[in-house]
Amino acid sequence: MFNYKKTCFSLLIAATAMTTQAEIQLSGEVKQGGLIIGKTKANSLVTLNEQVLSVSKNGDYVFAFSRDDQKEYLLKVVLPDGSIEEKTLKPAVREYKISRVEGIKKSIMNPNKKANLRAQKDREMMVAVRKISSDLVDFSQGFIAPRKARITGVYGSQRFYNGIPKNPHFGVDYAGAIGAPVKSPANGQVLLWVPDMFYSGGTLVIDHGHGITSNFLHLSDSLVKEGDKVKQGQVIAKVGNSGRVTGPHLDWRMNWHSVRFDPQLALKIKAIK
Repeated sequence: MFNYKKTCFSLLIAATAMTTQAEIQLSGEVKQGGLIIGKTKANSLVTLNEQVLSVSKNGDYVFAFSRDDQKEYLLKVVLPDGSIEEKTLKPAVREYKISRVEGIKKSIMNPNKKANLRAQKDREMMVAVRKISSDLVDFSQGFIAPRKARITGVYGSQRFYNGIPKNPHFGVDYAGAIGAPVKSPANGQVLLWVPDMFYSGGTLVIDHGHGITSNFLHLSDSLVKEGDKVKQGQVIAKVGNSGRVTGPHLDWRMNWHSVRFDPQLALKIKAIK
């Protein structure tokens, strides 16, 4: 005989098992410009506000928050047995350094048509690079600074030139003379080397996997070429003053696809065992 109460109770137990909450393993700061790495079981499905994230065969995944991100996110992990882990994340708001510079030449403020066309070509090249999502998991080991030098510029800061707001600075600037060494922050593979981009000059991009890239700007030279595999701490390039700069320095930037996050927060990442 069909037992309605017993059947409903069994279904309730099954449903409860499917939605059991468990602690999600994350490393990183949940704040604007933050990088987050996660660890779960292999063959799990991970989504961030329903965006499917790449998960390595060892259960590694990664995502990041942009400079002004104020959204609330639902991180959802569906484990191989069907059970679900969920965590709500909302990046903490930050304040950024604002500075004002007057007396900038009009030629710098308003590049000519030829310069604009070149800059557009450079942007298209970078957009294509940021669409790449390799199976590398080098991001999971954490990062080191590309230089041990004085920091002269920070992520998120913004300048007003002649009263006009410019794009925020999305990197970390390190002081250095022309030719000073630049090291790879983590293992990876060289995606791009262009010695003469209009704004960023000598530009090198290294892939750390799953859409995480390091970008090195204003270089005088690269010691590696596209396709080369590099190790954390390896000298890969030389500081320069190429592109639109006022003096030699290294501008190190990091991306998760099109999301530009703070390299200094990435340096705080600890590998999850």
